[in-house]
Amino acid sequence: MNKKTITAKMAKDSGITGLQAEKAFTSLISGVIGALKKGKRVTFSGFGSFEVKTRKARKGRNPKTGVPINIPQKKRVKFNPSQSMIDSL
Repeated sequence: MNKKTITAKMAKDSGITGLQAEKAFTSLISGVIGALKKGKRVTFSGFGSFEVKTRKARKGRNPKTGVPINIPQKKRVKFNPSQSMIDSL
């Protein structure tokens, strides 16, 4: 699925226009991103939760040359599916 199919389904299921569904979807996504930027955890009951994790700095190796390199720490978004979502699959 992509944004277009999701907003079309939202519009059909809720009886709103496609533009209204797109605005609602965009608002949802920007709200989730805003909360994650603030370091908050975002949870959707029955679906799962998103949170920001920091990956530690580590040493790696260039696979082509074999030269050791330092990989800096970085933030990533982690998704944990809910148990009900796992069971439904």
